[in-house]
Amino acid sequence: MIDITEKEFIQFSQLIESRYGIHLKSEKKSLLMGRLQNVLMKKNFHNFTQYYDYIIQDKTGTATNELVDKITTNHTFFLREKGHFTFFEDVVLPYFEKTLKDGFRVWSAGCSSGEEPYTLSMILSDFISNHKIQSEARILATDISDKVLNQARTGVYTSESIDVLPNMWKLRYLNKIDHEKYEFNQSIKEKILFKKFNLMNDFPFRRKFHTIFCRNVMIYFDYSTRSELIKKFYDAIEIGGYLFIGQSESIIRDNNQFQYIMPSVYRKV
Repeated sequence: MIDITEKEFIQFSQLIESRYGIHLKSEKKSLLMGRLQNVLMKKNFHNFTQYYDYIIQDKTGTATNELVDKITTNHTFFLREKGHFTFFEDVVLPYFEKTLKDGFRVWSAGCSSGEEPYTLSMILSDFISNHKIQSEARILATDISDKVLNQARTGVYTSESIDVLPNMWKLRYLNKIDHEKYEFNQSIKEKILFKKFNLMNDFPFRRKFHTIFCRNVMIYFDYSTRSELIKKFYDAIEIGGYLFIGQSESIIRDNNQFQYIMPSVYRKV
């Protein structure tokens, strides 16, 4: 086991926070050290300073991509915080029913391995079908990790992971590959665009979103980073649009322009 010194931990934590907004408290020192051990051993580095210098000097982006994949948790599952999807189906979509015909836009920010955007796509497909709408609804799904994005793009999930989905969805939207794996069909995939994006960057979007899901992402950010991100989300949402955050997260009401709807659901009015 290669130990990380306090100086090295500070170097890495500052680098990670400046580039990705992820705030590593001092008690995460052993976690960081453990997650990066294999990288150091694979590259024959004898200490964390050598690895840090390698990341700083690398111009290809390969080193930082590998670092992101190691430090991000990317734990999610289908129908996580199910109440959000019910609200999206019962409140958000009926409100924007006319907009669905003209180009309804949803952003799944921090989409991880894709369970969230695929669920949103199925809900959209149901609503469009039930209301007989010709829709241009699209979902942008972003993450900073190439590893989980590549996994999400396949649309392939284990039978165990999709077990929580309604049988109607399994029959309508999933194709069985074998007894262990299922794949989403093209009608669900074609609504989603997966792209790598760092939430710390300026938002390049020319059109605003009607709904943004950014759940269980800001728990890794400090107060000032969260505040700046909330402001950017506000500017990126259409009037009347909704922001969903994780149920363990909150927005300080005195420091933002969103209207509080209920815990973890906010609206731009």
